[in-house]
Amino acid sequence: MTIDSILAGQPHAIVERDGVRHTLLGTAHVSKASVDAVCAAIDAGGFDAIAVELDAQRLQALTDPEALAKLDLVKVIRDGKVALFAANLGLAAYQRRLAEQLGIEPGAELKAAATEAQARGVPLHLIDRDVGTTFRRVSAGLGWWARAKLGAGLAASLFVSEDVGEDEIEKLKQGDMLESSFGEFAKDSPELYARLIDERDQYMAAKLRATPGNAKTVLAVVGAGHLQGLARYLREDTRDPDALCVELDFVAKKRRIPWFTIVFTTLILCGIGWGFWHGGFALGTDVLKQWVLWTVGMTAVGALLAGANPLSLLAGAVSAPFKPFRPGMPSGMFAALVEVRMRKPAYGDFLALRDDAQTLGGWYRNRVTRVVLVFMLTCFGTIAGEWLAGLRIIGKLMH
Repeated sequence: MTIDSILAGQPHAIVERDGVRHTLLGTAHVSKASVDAVCAAIDAGGFDAIAVELDAQRLQALTDPEALAKLDLVKVIRDGKVALFAANLGLAAYQRRLAEQLGIEPGAELKAAATEAQARGVPLHLIDRDVGTTFRRVSAGLGWWARAKLGAGLAASLFVSEDVGEDEIEKLKQGDMLESSFGEFAKDSPELYARLIDERDQYMAAKLRATPGNAKTVLAVVGAGHLQGLARYLREDTRDPDALCVELDFVAKKRRIPWFTIVFTTLILCGIGWGFWHGGFALGTDVLKQWVLWTVGMTAVGALLAGANPLSLLAGAVSAPFKPFRPGMPSGMFAALVEVRMRKPAYGDFLALRDDAQTLGGWYRNRVTRVVLVFMLTCFGTIAGEWLAGLRIIGKLMH
């Protein structure tokens, strides 16, 4: 079978630029036919290089079943990447549900392309942007309310166990795995779409233009949802590819001055000081007690809901009243670090992550996901306690 006859039945585009012939093969991430088409194209094409819509992290997840077992959970907590880790678990759970429902692992055609390239000694190029960078740019480009809606949607998706609907599967056949994972929010948010799809089209086109070596014929295996945009940017984009990749990898750091925390902390301190100054020792002590009791109490409630070890609960609760004075070190961090040590995840917990992340019961049963729950619910408890304490303090001072 010739390469032309193989491509005739598949979404594809051929772009010649700077002496390189790029064959872009559009695939469905949940289709056995796409796996067969990729293997046939590599067999027939005689390509000098293979490019795939993957980054190093996703390639490892596809090709190394024990990749999650190598995770340093303590480092994830200390580096403040628990939310990103939870989002990746949600994506993994979503993919596992698809695999069980359809009988094929999502991204199997990308895995096949990578495996075939390595087996034949053909240079393999990973052209997609790091998924963590994409998540961070998505978050940075949304407003507070949009981020809250997105976070709530992702959190809810972690515990959905029913089958993926037919409409969603059809979208996956023509679209993108990450876009589908974000659900309806992606469709209704132009900012989210730009960072999930259009930016990655630009990024992958730049990566193809910057592909090192002497390759003259390149097969690029990408999701069908990227085919049109990728082909357009590959033909028309005149920006320097290396500079463009740096630009699209950039995530603006949060403001150095945490104004909200400063203002909130100042108001609390002023309220306590006002209580002592105008109401004497009794009122001042009462105001201070409200702050401590509500922050400690609600943090403990959050940790209890997460099923935290008693010492983890204690660590989070004791640190809660001091949270405004140490931005960047939430109470959930202290609770999670203690949880890791008191209930050290076993090797089997890491191996079972993808399965356990599909159900609420699995999140409580697995010691890795339990740590994530302890972190998140302890933090939510502290936040609730701060606001309730603030309202109680205002009420005390107004009487």
